[in-house]
Amino acid sequence: MKRILSIMAMIMLAGTGLVHAETAPLNLAVFDPIQMVPNTEAVKGVRLSLFYTNNTDVTGLSLVLVGLNRATGDVKGVDLGWMGASWVDGSYYGWQPGLVSRTGKRFVGWQGGVVAVTEGDFTGLQSGLVAWTEGFFHGWQAGWINHTTGRFVGLQTGLLNITQGETSGVQLGAVNWSEGSVKGIQAGLFNYANEVHGLQLGIGNVAKSLDGVQIGLGNYNGKKEPFEFLPFVNWSF
Repeated sequence: MKRILSIMAMIMLAGTGLVHAETAPLNLAVFDPIQMVPNTEAVKGVRLSLFYTNNTDVTGLSLVLVGLNRATGDVKGVDLGWMGASWVDGSYYGWQPGLVSRTGKRFVGWQGGVVAVTEGDFTGLQSGLVAWTEGFFHGWQAGWINHTTGRFVGLQTGLLNITQGETSGVQLGAVNWSEGSVKGIQAGLFNYANEVHGLQLGIGNVAKSLDGVQIGLGNYNGKKEPFEFLPFVNWSF
């Protein structure tokens, strides 16, 4: 480790005259502020860090050994944090893997990790033990626990799938829970939705309002038309 630190320090000293620009092609860092490119500038190229690096916009490849890659602006490219985390305050376009992957605004691409969080709109694939999106989601959410706050369009696969807004698509999981309306299919051990326009398939199915079909051991339709509860099959149109 001492040898790696010494080599990085020499490279950083040799390159300090090349990075005094708004955008630099290379950033080497131990931890901010010990890095070639200051945290007030952008990187377009390669960014390598041992523990922690911080810049504005980043385009290209970022790699942290153990620690955190951070961008206060937007990121376009790949941010690898296999033994660390990727933290982006702006939007992200590309692939964001890491133990923890977080994007503050819009995400387009593939976001993965033990915990993957997007606080804005999402388009693409989100995977991990926990996959969490607070804006409009369009794509595939494939985590053990999936959660979306805004409108959802696409596919959810996991042990627990939760949508709070309007859902258009398919939920496949042990438990599927929608606090809004579902236009499509819920298939799992237990399915719940405020409104269902489509199919619920599971051991237990609950819909406060049903416009479709429920198939399972127990099926509850809060609208009570034509039946409030039936085993095996319930329907309302």
